[in-house]
Amino acid sequence: MLEAVNRRPGAAVLAVAGYFLLCIILRVSVSSSLEIDEAEQAFLSQFLALGYGPQPPFYNWLQYGLAELIGPSLATMTILKNGLLFLCCLFYGLAARLVLADRRLPPIAMLGVLTLPPVFLLAQRDLSHTIAALFAVSLFLYGFLRTLKRPSLFSYLLTGVAVGIGLMAKYNFVLVPVAAIVAVLPERELRARILDWRILPAIAIATLIVLPHAYWMLQNFGFASGGTLNEMREREAEGLLLQAFYGVYSLGSAIIGGSLGPLLVFGLVFRGKLRAIWQAESQWSRIIGRMLALCLIAVLLVVLGVAATHVREKWLVLFLVLIPLYLCLKIEAANIDLTDSLRRFFLLVCVIALGALVMVSARAVVRPWFGDYSRLNIPYAAFAEAVAQAEGGRPALILANDKQIAGNLRTQFSRAQVTMPRPPSNALPVDMSRRPLLLVWHDDAQPEAPVPDLLRNALSELGVPGAAAAPRHLALPYLYGTGSDRYGFSYIWVAE
Repeated sequence: MLEAVNRRPGAAVLAVAGYFLLCIILRVSVSSSLEIDEAEQAFLSQFLALGYGPQPPFYNWLQYGLAELIGPSLATMTILKNGLLFLCCLFYGLAARLVLADRRLPPIAMLGVLTLPPVFLLAQRDLSHTIAALFAVSLFLYGFLRTLKRPSLFSYLLTGVAVGIGLMAKYNFVLVPVAAIVAVLPERELRARILDWRILPAIAIATLIVLPHAYWMLQNFGFASGGTLNEMREREAEGLLLQAFYGVYSLGSAIIGGSLGPLLVFGLVFRGKLRAIWQAESQWSRIIGRMLALCLIAVLLVVLGVAATHVREKWLVLFLVLIPLYLCLKIEAANIDLTDSLRRFFLLVCVIALGALVMVSARAVVRPWFGDYSRLNIPYAAFAEAVAQAEGGRPALILANDKQIAGNLRTQFSRAQVTMPRPPSNALPVDMSRRPLLLVWHDDAQPEAPVPDLLRNALSELGVPGAAAAPRHLALPYLYGTGSDRYGFSYIWVAE
């Protein structure tokens, strides 16, 4: 494989496709239980709405479409996630080909995406909307660079579509096209591309894509913006100066943590030539470098403006993903000897990406050896099978007080509607008259635990008599459990 990639750089695309296929196979094989984002997506994939909460709905819409097409399941969610990551790498490589002359450098840029921690690690644990935004950034880069190199109405429209998708994937994506426009303005011969009349239909198509959700957001602004702002203000600090210190420190730590992977890999592959690479520049390296700097400066201003004290690496990956392309452009500008560089780069990326994938996949099996259980070890499939056998049928309606339970049971009972008795779930279109009805909650393996208030009130509102509301309890062994540890479920089955 190393020789094939070195002789034929295009083979790197097949290697990346094989990697994401392996990600799908391992995730589906290890456990059918869901992580937090997966459970949320499984639950929300029942409904098609203009907005779902503090994140834009693009990823939810894709998940809904796949669920309608092939059914809700872990496989559906894993295919979508890794399919978008592959498309992100593909369009990133295509964008790199537009501005890099040496045919060995675009595959290095594409493989460089896999050195970003949110891609090789966090995405294989639990990410959703960030992955859609990464795809949008790569699509935008391809459309934008194609517009600068070979302007056409199609390239402008493609860029507009990418902007629309990006804004519907993550709100902070807006910094990318703004930074791109500002980054081009100092380049006199390219400035005309920004002032071209064809930018108007690009803006129009982006507006059409965003408009439906923008209308919903205006009606639900507090609901849509509150979650992220609360996360950014995670740490309490007295005084503006201390808040600014915590915010800048957190931002700096996130930038270092998010960029360390590609910087280390490029540094190891091109060691001894770093000074020449640092000093070299080209028109395209200046543009991409300005984009990266402008995005990070804008984030800094946001952090200071909203008194944020906490910044996550995954929030910055939309901007840090520019680093591999930027470094490749500087490498080309420095006229570095690239003999065997692609092979060395490919080998390092394989060690990082496959090593992280093995660790992420093995945690569900290894952690129980030490009495430590994760969400992947919770026996939702065993619970669903036990309920179906005990009650002689499958539920038509499931009511849970926890999104983790709701999402997991959505994949186990794919024909049932699942809801929760709390906003925004009670605003979604669920037929509450469907029967059999299954109420489920986690009881910490304590059968005497009472029915949670939310579920008890929901039963009362549904007119279910108390005699029919006697809870039943199941304590099931953890998946890959090694001892007598059990996970407790309580449920109520209402047949009519």
